[in-house]
Amino acid sequence: MLCERCGQRPATVHITEIINGNKKETHVCQACAGEVQPQGFGFAPQLNLNNFLAGFLHELGGAGSNQVMDTGQKCGQCGMAEGQFVQQGLLGCGSCYSHFEDRLLPLLRRIHGNIRHTGKVPERTGGRAKVLKAIESLKGQLREVISREEFEQAADLRDTIRQLEKKLEEGGEA
Repeated sequence: MLCERCGQRPATVHITEIINGNKKETHVCQACAGEVQPQGFGFAPQLNLNNFLAGFLHELGGAGSNQVMDTGQKCGQCGMAEGQFVQQGLLGCGSCYSHFEDRLLPLLRRIHGNIRHTGKVPERTGGRAKVLKAIESLKGQLREVISREEFEQAADLRDTIRQLEKKLEEGGEA
């Protein structure tokens, strides 16, 4: 198959676009593909983490978010202003995390659903880490149940936690 653009070289790049449910296929050579889209075949506009975070920060601030969020605070270590962080979606240094904590925590909670990283344990390894994670999860459920004053369920959870902790002490897996 020859290039649909120049008609001289073999078509080695095949582009499929679906716009509003209409599928359009284009077959071009490598040279024409570079001319058509010199920056590669990425999506435009490119979505990167910086733009993603900046968008969330603007949304959290609401209308006129630059004025709302730009309090003039600057990181003591690198001097990054809050307005720069909002615009770029990037922090300047490790100290920025603690300095802008009041802005970051709601953002992280919204993106991840939690502000604490709990990680994952691969199924095939399991073992002690998996049991520890289960115990921590059960303790969270226990706090919830106690706050709702469901003491029978709380006692069951307490007993399950004790069994898992005992197995950990014995060196076994649950």
